[in-house]
Amino acid sequence: MEGRARWEEQAAILVDVLARAAAAAPRGVVVFDLDSTLLDNRPRQARILQDYGRAAGVPALLAARPEHWEGWSLDRALANAGLSPAEVAAHRGPARLFWLARFFTSAYCRLDVPLPGAPEYARAVAARGAPIAYVTGRPAPMEPGTTEVLRRFGFPPPDGARVHLLMKPDDAMTDDAWKALAREAVDALGPVVAAFDNEPAHVNAYARAWPGARCVHLDTDHSAREVAVLEAVPSIRDFRLEPADVRAGGARAPGP
Repeated sequence: MEGRARWEEQAAILVDVLARAAAAAPRGVVVFDLDSTLLDNRPRQARILQDYGRAAGVPALLAARPEHWEGWSLDRALANAGLSPAEVAAHRGPARLFWLARFFTSAYCRLDVPLPGAPEYARAVAARGAPIAYVTGRPAPMEPGTTEVLRRFGFPPPDGARVHLLMKPDDAMTDDAWKALAREAVDALGPVVAAFDNEPAHVNAYARAWPGARCVHLDTDHSAREVAVLEAVPSIRDFRLEPADVRAGGARAPGP
C-alpha cells in the first residue's frame, strides 16, 4: 500500500473493526499487543544506549536517538549512532548485557510513547462498548510502568472489568508460548472480534484461533524471524483516522 491508497485501506480496516466492536457489544473483545503495536519502545531503546554510553565511556552513544533503532538489531543501532565497525564489534556483547538488564523493566518502559492515533483508537473501541484485552509479552514486574504509560497517554486504563492487561507470568516462558496460553484467558472474556499484533507468528496464530475475528498486522518491527504474514491478514502502519472515519465505525453501544 502506498500513498493515499494505503491510507484509505488502513482507514477501511480500522473502521471495520470499530463497526464489529459496536455490533458485538458488550461482549465482543478486541485484543491489542503493546510493544510495536500500540506503543513505540524506541525511546526506551535509545535511553538504554545513552546510559550504556555513559557507563562505558562511549561519547557517541550519548546522542543515541529512537530512529537509530531499525528493527531489533543492536549492531545497526550502534552503527547508526556513529560507532565504527570495530567499535560495534567491541561493544556488541557488553551493550547487549546492559540492554538485557534494563529493557524488560518497569522503570525504562515508562519512556515508551504511543504509535500515531493509538490512544484515540483504543478509546474509540471502548466507546463502542467492547471489552479490551492488552495481551503483551512483557513480564508481570513491568506492570507499574506499563499502566503508567497507558494512563499518561489516555489509553483506556486496565480495570479488570472492561479493560484487561494480560502479562507474561514467567520470564522464562517464550512469547509464543505465552500468547498461546493467553488466548485461553481471552476466550474466557468473550468472543474475539478483532486482534492487533506486530509479530507475524502471533497475528497468524490469532487468525487461526479466531477465524471469525478481524486480525490485523502492525507493519512496524518484529523479531525478524522468517515468518510471512498470512495472506488473509491485512497490515497497517499505525492507528490514524480522520474524525469522520471514527464516527463511521458504529454508534456507542450500551454497557452490560
